[in-house]
Amino acid sequence: MKPLISPSDIHVACEALNIESKGIQDLIYALQNTPNLSNSFIQTIALISTLQGRVVLTGIGKSGHIAKKIQSTLASTGTPSLFVHPAEAAHGDLGMIQPKDGVIAISASGETQELASIIVHTRRFGISLIAITTNPHSTLAKESDIAMVLPQSKEACPLGLAPTTSAIMQLALGDAIAITLLKKRHFTASDFGTYHPGGRLGNKLKIVRDLMHTENEIPLGLPSMPMHEAIMEMTQKALGCIGIVSNDKKLIGLITDGDLRRTLDKDIRQLTTQDVMNTDPLTIHADMLAAEALHLMNNNKHPITCLFVVDHDHHPIGVLHIHDLLRAGIA
Repeated sequence: MKPLISPSDIHVACEALNIESKGIQDLIYALQNTPNLSNSFIQTIALISTLQGRVVLTGIGKSGHIAKKIQSTLASTGTPSLFVHPAEAAHGDLGMIQPKDGVIAISASGETQELASIIVHTRRFGISLIAITTNPHSTLAKESDIAMVLPQSKEACPLGLAPTTSAIMQLALGDAIAITLLKKRHFTASDFGTYHPGGRLGNKLKIVRDLMHTENEIPLGLPSMPMHEAIMEMTQKALGCIGIVSNDKKLIGLITDGDLRRTLDKDIRQLTTQDVMNTDPLTIHADMLAAEALHLMNNNKHPITCLFVVDHDHHPIGVLHIHDLLRAGIA
């Protein structure tokens, strides 16, 4: 039996989303036009950028869940971080928070009793404390080195009790911090892949260096090499290609299986690699995303099954084959 679609239910859902989206707009406006919030945000970025330790996130209840999400986002985008539960902190976990760390404490009211031990600990050892709260007059805001005070926006909960809009704003501000730090540190997709080695995302973020054939696996020859010797090299290395290098070991040409087929009407015994090679082969660098290399293979005028990897001086350092991408789950 299909469930009945109630227009009134959809209306309530959309109304909640509209209220929460209004909260995000309020946050954007406050960041751009409220000196207290914009200055505290800039100070937060500057502080975290120069931390010698980690960013410690803490909060209780809904704010605790938000803190965990922000901590995870920071860690995956290159900012060392951890989450400390405030209740556990009072029973030994305070030792996880070291003098070179910085603490971001999240509490809508700013009067969360469980945060008391962490506040005292940071004040005692001179550890930087950043507050995310909606109450500028709260204990947390007053005791913090930096207080990011969120605008007072309407909660989506009609009772005004369940943290809804305020929780979304906390999370959005945390994401804004993480993305600003990412941009400031010139964090790349390859860097992101380092922190996400597993699953489909990890596969997409592998770089060419992780998959390419290197050293003795690379089929190479000189321009003067007879073609029958080049074919032997191609057969032995089993990559369907051979790179042609100059005397100073720079890649100057490429011969593929396709090039061989195009010479079938000639006496191959009379040919050298220089007679057959493509003198302008497409090459890639080792730090390129493997997914980007696949795009090059698939979108070339003629389909490509292998690419030579060169260094900045155009010396061949590897070969990437389409089969390597298939085995890695990228193609």
